[in-house]
Amino acid sequence: MSTILVTGGAGYIGSHTTLALLENEHDVVVIDNLSNSCVGSLHRVEQICGKKVTFHNVDILDKQALQEVFNLYKIEAVIHFAALKAVGESGVKPLKYYSNNVTGTLNLLELMAEFNVNSFIFSSSATVYGEENPIPYVETMKLGTPSSPYGASKVMIERVLADAARANPKLRAVSLRYFNPIGAHSSGLIGEDPKGIPNNLLPYVAQVAVGKLETLRIFGDDYPTMDGTCERDYLHVMDLAEGHVAAFDWLTNSADFRGVEVFNLGTGKATSVLAIVKAFEQASGKNIPYVLSPRRDGDLPAFWADADKAAEVLGWHATRSLQQMMRDTWRWQSQNTSGFNG
Repeated sequence: MSTILVTGGAGYIGSHTTLALLENEHDVVVIDNLSNSCVGSLHRVEQICGKKVTFHNVDILDKQALQEVFNLYKIEAVIHFAALKAVGESGVKPLKYYSNNVTGTLNLLELMAEFNVNSFIFSSSATVYGEENPIPYVETMKLGTPSSPYGASKVMIERVLADAARANPKLRAVSLRYFNPIGAHSSGLIGEDPKGIPNNLLPYVAQVAVGKLETLRIFGDDYPTMDGTCERDYLHVMDLAEGHVAAFDWLTNSADFRGVEVFNLGTGKATSVLAIVKAFEQASGKNIPYVLSPRRDGDLPAFWADADKAAEVLGWHATRSLQQMMRDTWRWQSQNTSGFNG
């Protein structure tokens, strides 16, 4: 039976997508090097869906180990999450980010060609629109100039995919440009469990709420937005996971499709940092102390998705409310104060 290979499948988005795939009766093999994830997430996935997760501890930079996985299974498609993703760190360690994100993807694409695997779903990002495109972001816009090596690595991979598809008429690829995934599975068993200080807003807020961190820092309150803080398009991680299932199903049912198709996955509306803090306080009943700090380099005032294409072509749209995102995050964090370790 054919199998979907999920790279980075023990991570935040990867584990939720693995769950959604299993719940939709797909066979999945997960690889992950556990550098910013925990195999405990996959044990929780098994607990939720009652199915066994096949897992291999493999780094996408280890081409020989990757090849062994391709040898072991009849892989039908690859859903590729494995990447370094801390925007700030990427500015300090750009070569590490280019090596891991770009070279790792090249390894995958080369092995896919060798093993005649032609379906590929890529975890891209809204950062590929860069600073020059107007909002809302639409898929027909040209790739922009991101402000970080992390974003630049995503642009590079999208260009690699386009070139690979031109050279290989059998390649069928989907690039999913997500906006800001938050939330957790409604069971409270899996959620975002960053190692060290969180890089993203909501895990930081949640850790302040449970007392792991003292104070939230909000960077900039003088942006041209409703309350002066940055605005982003936040979507529930399970909506995002279901977007990957919809993309895979579309690829499966579009036998004549060749090349690369791009879809935004977002809600189509933006929420400010302060509005997120207030919504989380309401959902958790906890006060979130915060301090205002100067703007960070590279932070745009506001951006959000035009998600019409995903609705029209994939039949996908985000259905979960901001309040549900907050409730699910609080359930996960309050029941797992030390993440998957407790």
